[in-house]
Amino acid sequence: MADNCLFCKIIRGEIPADKLYEDDQLLAFRDIAPQAPQHFLVIPKKHVSGPGALAPEDEKMIGALVRKGAELARENGITDCRLVMNNGAGAGQTVFHLHLHVLGGRPLSWPPG
Repeated sequence: MADNCLFCKIIRGEIPADKLYEDDQLLAFRDIAPQAPQHFLVIPKKHVSGPGALAPEDEKMIGALVRKGAELARENGITDCRLVMNNGAGAGQTVFHLHLHVLGGRPLSWPPG
């Protein structure tokens, strides 16, 4: 884990989060600045800076991350949702630790605003 990474600090318990799920590989928690009525993040416990930094050995982890995001959406009553990953500052990534946004609870237009 990266010492100064915000999400690594959440994983280590140094910063509190409203957790939805945790296992040995993943952590899911509510976004502190939600963009929809339901907005949470699913992150790997392994520090990876973003989608562009994934290695071949991360394929199983990324599959588990997406599967868990969709499962948690269903468990939280979200029937239609958007799953989003940003890659780089120009794409809107502000925390450089791989994370999946799960948004729902209202109609979501395309392209996003």
